[in-house]
Amino acid sequence: MLGKHGYYHYTMAALKSLTSMLYSTITKMIENNELPTQRMRRVRSFVLRAGRMTAGQERAWRELWPRFGIEFAGKPLDLDQAFGRRAPRLLEIGFGTGEALLTYAQRFPDYDCIGVEVHRPGVGHFMLRAHEAQLGNVRVLCHDAVEVLTSALPQNSLDAVHLFFPDPWHKKRHHKRRLLQAPFVDLLAGVVKTDGIVRLATDWEQYAEQMLEVMSAHAAFANLASTALESASGFSVRPDHRPMTRFERRGHRLGHNVWDLAFKRK
Repeated sequence: MLGKHGYYHYTMAALKSLTSMLYSTITKMIENNELPTQRMRRVRSFVLRAGRMTAGQERAWRELWPRFGIEFAGKPLDLDQAFGRRAPRLLEIGFGTGEALLTYAQRFPDYDCIGVEVHRPGVGHFMLRAHEAQLGNVRVLCHDAVEVLTSALPQNSLDAVHLFFPDPWHKKRHHKRRLLQAPFVDLLAGVVKTDGIVRLATDWEQYAEQMLEVMSAHAAFANLASTALESASGFSVRPDHRPMTRFERRGHRLGHNVWDLAFKRK
């Protein structure tokens, strides 16, 4: 029968033997490239908030989603079928309550306008307004924009992309969550046609600088800043079709700046 010290030495010897066996096995697997791969969880650029929908927004989901909504199926969409025609197409990513998307769709009826938003109350609000405006040139997806760009939109299918006021994730430890980063621009390069336009806007200066740096570094895009003042900064003036939101107007009253950028697909 093993004593206290004998049991300890026996246990340590067994652990040493097991560790040696595991090390030998893993070493061989590495040498033979046989280690199993595990898909890493992607860091998302958004947090789903459990916001309550109004009665009108809930009604919009019941009654208007069949008209305006596109279900994400993980495969390329037939946009001609979705809109019932072939036309130039705009995508707005993270449209919020849809103020800018609605304005663009009204001003440019010859464009098919696609909105992507993850927050259901905002999607419901937009569908109500699109119905009131009797718009036939808008469709929406309530899904992660990265997955939409990766698998739902055909290559070279967009004439314009808008990304207005994405979450700046201002704390340094959260910068990895920012949407506008090099891998995301790679996705944009795949779906935007030659000479297509990507427009960005933010009210967070450090994020604006990051946007400018990332877009300028990508070989597929050219900065459209053209005037002497624009060229010096790299930023563009706000286009007329981008409405100044209530949040933005309040920011201007408080002295906050907004930075717009415009890039063309080469």
